[in-house]
Amino acid sequence: MAVRVRYAPSPTGLQHIGGLRTALFNYFFARSQGGSFILRIEDTDQTRYTPEALQDIYDTFAWVGIQEDEGPRTGGDRGPYIQSQRLDLYQRYARELVENGQAYPCFCTPERLEKVREQQVKDKASVQGYDRACRDLTPRQVQEKMNEGLKPVIRLKVPLDGETSFHDQLLGTVVRKNQDVNPDPIILKSDGYPTYHLANVVDDHLMGITHILRAQEWIPSGPLHVLLYHAFGWEPPQYIHLPMVMGQDGQKLSKRHGSTSVIEFRNAGYLPEAIVNYVSLLGWSYDGEREFFDRSDLERLFDPAKLQKSPAVFDYKKLQWFNGQYMRKLPQDDLYRGVMPYLQKEGLVDTRESQSTILKAALPLIQERINLLSDVVDTAGFLFKDDLDYDPALLIPKGLSSGETAQVLEKVLDIIPKLYSVSAEEGEQVFHSLVETLGKKMGQVMMPVRIAVTGTKGSPPLVASIQILPQQIVEKRIQLAIELVNKMGD
Repeated sequence: MAVRVRYAPSPTGLQHIGGLRTALFNYFFARSQGGSFILRIEDTDQTRYTPEALQDIYDTFAWVGIQEDEGPRTGGDRGPYIQSQRLDLYQRYARELVENGQAYPCFCTPERLEKVREQQVKDKASVQGYDRACRDLTPRQVQEKMNEGLKPVIRLKVPLDGETSFHDQLLGTVVRKNQDVNPDPIILKSDGYPTYHLANVVDDHLMGITHILRAQEWIPSGPLHVLLYHAFGWEPPQYIHLPMVMGQDGQKLSKRHGSTSVIEFRNAGYLPEAIVNYVSLLGWSYDGEREFFDRSDLERLFDPAKLQKSPAVFDYKKLQWFNGQYMRKLPQDDLYRGVMPYLQKEGLVDTRESQSTILKAALPLIQERINLLSDVVDTAGFLFKDDLDYDPALLIPKGLSSGETAQVLEKVLDIIPKLYSVSAEEGEQVFHSLVETLGKKMGQVMMPVRIAVTGTKGSPPLVASIQILPQQIVEKRIQLAIELVNKMGD
């Protein structure tokens, strides 16, 4: 049996990490089995549909390197792959269920249904939901209501007794009493649009889906879907419900934990390779030890049998560490292209060749020190600023007065020209010699210089940073620091 899996997002919001993991697991499973990965757009909720959300699906796929085998963009012989273009199919299959006695038209108004719900709450009814008022209407009664111009919905006839079960490859057999299934749910709305359950089952069957990999939050829908398969006389696909993705507080991952949409991580400066690697480890492990996989590894090694039953915990710090590891390996040209937009967004660089030259020279210094592409702004922004904004008090190191600090900076100003005629290593020795001459500690000399030149305590190697900047800029910044320190002593 050729494996056919699908990712079927609703274009009603931005793609989030949980959805991306579902897409990746389906994609990797298809690739590992030599099967097909289908992208299907479930857009029957037209009230919440947005073109931006649809584009975000495509953009996310492009960013992480997923290429569907069949879908709206690529075509295929099981299309259309957009549900709103398949309405005639859903309507035909809904009518088939009515004709076979597996479903029925319901004419109950929203007002009546609301009264039923209110009464059930008041009576504290053990079974709440639709009261099946139209379930046993005769053909004549149905026709009379149709003649009145009433437009019915179509409801599935859920068996009143017995139970329904399905096998999940990860969790085992899931059993639910039919009386606990949503009472006769709507499968086709009065406007001709299907509900999720009908469209999902019809599409999965017609598209030949063999395995459904989806989040465990869909388990309650499993028995209803199986009932629909049985009503049609179809064989259900194999189910694999993926472990939940939780925050470190044990609650389902949400905005309160931090960024959750893929675009937020992308904008923050994460690399797609790191996101794919880390997200693929949320509930899956190859051997319990190996952590780093590129996409081709996962396409070859992914095995649903290695999925975990327990919830996966999304650790933002671990993800940032992962990203840092990938940043270290990034080729310089790719790193340059990656960080440039963040500097441009802050107005620190433009198209000048001189700025490009400075940035390229700085990349080897900052690559080991940044975990996100956006970190370049704080780490290397000083290279492109006309004026640094820092607290002058930071210039005075522990153990020195303002006057002594000014004297140190004056001596440093004298050696700056020499730094531009030697290597970075030799420049370090120039500073060491100055420290010995002044009889100070290394930090008492280097810290005020670092603040003066970079505006921060945590910059790339100081001498190399100085050598990247034009000499006159370095001297100007140190002279300004001297003036600031002297004012503090007044």
